[in-house]
Amino acid sequence: MQTKSRIEDVAHAAGVSTATVSRALSQPDRVSEKTRQLVRDAVEKLGYVPNAAGRALASGRTQTIGCVIPTLDLAIFARSTHAMQLVLADAGYQLLVASHNYDHVAELELIKTMQHRGVDALVLVGAQHHAQAWSSLKTWSKPVLLTWVCDERLPSVGFDNQAIAAMATRHLLELGHRKIGMISGYTQHNDRAGQRRLGFLSELEREGLSASAAAVSEQALSIQGGRLGLKALKQRHPGLTALVCGNDMVAIGAILEAQASGLRVPEDISICGIDNHELAGEIKPGLTTVSLPTQDLGRIAATQILQILAGEPVAHQSLLPFHLVQRGSTSQPAAKSSKR
Repeated sequence: MQTKSRIEDVAHAAGVSTATVSRALSQPDRVSEKTRQLVRDAVEKLGYVPNAAGRALASGRTQTIGCVIPTLDLAIFARSTHAMQLVLADAGYQLLVASHNYDHVAELELIKTMQHRGVDALVLVGAQHHAQAWSSLKTWSKPVLLTWVCDERLPSVGFDNQAIAAMATRHLLELGHRKIGMISGYTQHNDRAGQRRLGFLSELEREGLSASAAAVSEQALSIQGGRLGLKALKQRHPGLTALVCGNDMVAIGAILEAQASGLRVPEDISICGIDNHELAGEIKPGLTTVSLPTQDLGRIAATQILQILAGEPVAHQSLLPFHLVQRGSTSQPAAKSSKR
């Protein structure tokens, strides 16, 4: 049998001390690029596998970051999580990801599991969590970062979700629409969806329009949810001329349903999404949407976690920018356009 390589073998092959090998593997930012490359080459040549348990015992860290997200089924979370993973991996950390499907009890158990596994920090989505989760986080001695929202209770990197929906709604109002509905995500256990719904209704009220809850349909954040939402809203409000959708997949579903039912987009109904998914510019008509820098969110979140672990100060709240991307799915209402 082949003898298992030891850290001493790596040090000898790289021409450095065992302490330098340890630093290069656990804290690569503390050694030069030349030394890191020497150690990497020796590790690859010898097939050396570090003893994670021993390294954690010596350093007090496991080089793992826990990330608990609502679902693995949405592209927005996939993009931000992937960007986070790339930054952490480059710094020698492994990202452990788990999802709870918008179930606060399930999320609580995942948080406890991550803590028991000894992760060095936790990244969570939103600020709406089980009361026991908040208690557990407050007494935990390691860093916690909230994402997708900003909340004064913990360091956070996110968006003003109310303002995002208000921007989409304002765009439709400025085009001349007055009969506007919203297909929202489910607001239970989802503070982002709740804030976007509030932004939509508040913008209508600012315009002096009725903000009846009947103008909102809560659906799954999916293409099927968009189809079902449009059907429900058109049944209750056949005169609707425009829609704000909770994300781009919902908006694409609404466009498909409108086209299948004989409605022209945007002539008969204007539809605006949120996210700027890569499909938004590929469908016909192109989807007007509020663009969110989701990959930037992941990169910034990872960078801030690393800074906190290094004892460096970070902004307590980091609000990220967003902007409207106007494409072909929105226009003036047909009656107003015909008067031009």
